[in-house]
Amino acid sequence: MKRSLNSLETAKRTRTPAVLLLAAVLGATAGWAQEPQEGGTGGTGGAAGAAGGAGGTGGTGGVTAPGAGTGGIGGIGTTPGRPGQPQQPGQFPERTPFPEMQRMIFLSGKVVMEDGTPPPEQVVIERVCNGQPRPEAYTDQKGRFSFQLGGNQGIFSDASYGGFGDTIGGGSNDPFSGQRGSSPGMAGMGGGRQISERDLMGCELRAVLAGYRADPVPLSGRRSLDNPDVGTIILRRLANVEGTTVSAIAMQAPKDAKKALEKAQNFVKKNKANEALREYEKAIQLYPKYTTAYYEMGRVLEMTGQTEPARQAYLKAIEIDPKYLHPYRQLAGISIREQKWEDAAEYSGKAIKLNPVDFADVYFYNSVAHYYLKHYDEAQTSAMEAKKLDTRNRIPKVHQLLGAIYIEQADYAAASTHMKDYLKFLPAGQEAEQMQRQIEELDKAAAARSDHR
Repeated sequence: MKRSLNSLETAKRTRTPAVLLLAAVLGATAGWAQEPQEGGTGGTGGAAGAAGGAGGTGGTGGVTAPGAGTGGIGGIGTTPGRPGQPQQPGQFPERTPFPEMQRMIFLSGKVVMEDGTPPPEQVVIERVCNGQPRPEAYTDQKGRFSFQLGGNQGIFSDASYGGFGDTIGGGSNDPFSGQRGSSPGMAGMGGGRQISERDLMGCELRAVLAGYRADPVPLSGRRSLDNPDVGTIILRRLANVEGTTVSAIAMQAPKDAKKALEKAQNFVKKNKANEALREYEKAIQLYPKYTTAYYEMGRVLEMTGQTEPARQAYLKAIEIDPKYLHPYRQLAGISIREQKWEDAAEYSGKAIKLNPVDFADVYFYNSVAHYYLKHYDEAQTSAMEAKKLDTRNRIPKVHQLLGAIYIEQADYAAASTHMKDYLKFLPAGQEAEQMQRQIEELDKAAAARSDHR
């Protein structure tokens, strides 16, 4: 009994490091996003069935490990396929197969809405293999796309991609990270590896736009010499999504206002904040209901440390178009950093109501807010939803947050499980060592509770 009470007391003390570590959400968030690396090609003679590369050429009488690749070539005087075995008289050597030629695979197509019109904003084209999404390209203004598979692994995420905006990773005050909705810019070219026909087993192509879904295009069996055109992909609006990532009111802006907005976006890409702000103000003067200009101006203001003017810009965008989703997300991020938990819960909750299916970062903010408000059931529900939507593990702190929530609920076994998940994302160092010690204390507390029962 004494051991049980001591261990439980120790577990309670683990709240402090959990809360301290969670406090990272109040400052820079650059450590939250961790892009999973594209899996490399397998080595010589990789395990059978794996997407390994072609096996290397063996030396004389060398042994080639079993694998998906081409086996090694036996030396003179040995039976091919049986290294080290003497060739039988009258037996002709088997023909050694040539290694598979790796050809580039190109894909092209078009994305349209249900009424046949182009999408209101650029759409991310993903390759999804075994449930893991990889961005490949953006559509152009007419909804068309064309790319080499695997050639665009440097592509950045925007607000519509995978449910994440620049509030995760680049910091919510950094529009120059190129990670946000209506002006994602050009995709990075290069940095990826060449995709082979074998790599496409279990893969599909899909178009991603928040609030919409489309039937995926299967890629299994596709060859490099096939017609690259995959046809037209139709985006259909989800019934339970009211919010939009492109304000319908903004689309009614006159030509001169749109030109000013475009000039501002070009200045943003060149890291010229003051020039961008002047063009945003010009766009708003030409069209006072230009919600997109208010939102984008707010991002630049936030980046330059002008938090209050940024907040007012976001609020003005929402006042004009209450269903415009992005300003709610930015306001939630600002409220988290300012430790205004009620505001953070309110803004993130409104964003979730507008779109409950796409944005993991909004659920994460909502969970953090409810955690500090001591609404642990609501915090747990939102954290679990964030974890489910975060298919690319870009918000690893959600595991730490779940661990902290379970500590408050005295479920030390569950807390340990989630802390171990979080530990996987931590580089070796002081924080990882602290987390390991906390996990050990949680395991002791869980064992003590089990003995007590």
